[in-house]
Amino acid sequence: MSIIEQIVRVFAPHVCLGCGAEDDRLVCKACVATIPVVPSRCYRCKTVTDAYAVCSACVGATPLRRVFVYTHYQGVAKELVHHMKYERAQAGVREIAALLQPLLAAVPEEAMLAHMPTATSRVRARGYDQARLIARSLSRRTTLPWRSLLVRIGQAHQVGATRAERLRQLEHAFRPVHGEMIRGRHIVLVDDVLTTGATLETAARALKQAGARSVSAVVFAQA
Repeated sequence: MSIIEQIVRVFAPHVCLGCGAEDDRLVCKACVATIPVVPSRCYRCKTVTDAYAVCSACVGATPLRRVFVYTHYQGVAKELVHHMKYERAQAGVREIAALLQPLLAAVPEEAMLAHMPTATSRVRARGYDQARLIARSLSRRTTLPWRSLLVRIGQAHQVGATRAERLRQLEHAFRPVHGEMIRGRHIVLVDDVLTTGATLETAARALKQAGARSVSAVVFAQA
């Protein structure tokens, strides 16, 4: 939490994004309980699977092994992401990380977290990379280490783009770094929202080409 947020929290507590009640969090406990939890399923076709694994029909089409998703990108969850990304409400990072933490129970102990790097133009505008902050917070809440393993080369803004457009924009968009940390490791990519899956798949493919043993992902909401 930034110093400014700490000061604001003392003198002007948050107003819950769900019910409007004054609270010390962006979403009060009562409203958190109303956020629908996505069942364990394949992120591509929504077939029910164990521990959010990619199903047998989709496994050949994606480099991702599992994609852990907490909720749908709607309602209170959507408001929380919006405030975190566009209203400089970094308090949302801690709340999202707390909700994602239980999903990582199925991740191998030797796995490593790596955030999905945001376009540098977005980082400059916001003053922070929200995926990086979520990954760091998750690492602190678990025994899983976090490292910055990808550099984003492409800077195209993908909001509203179709899957085909995203794939064209993302070609060669990520460059792996710290190859010695990638080779032979289970990598779990961390992001806030999953839309078409093209961005995660492109990043996962780059990590696999760099020698990762397997690549999964954990995201807060799926559109």
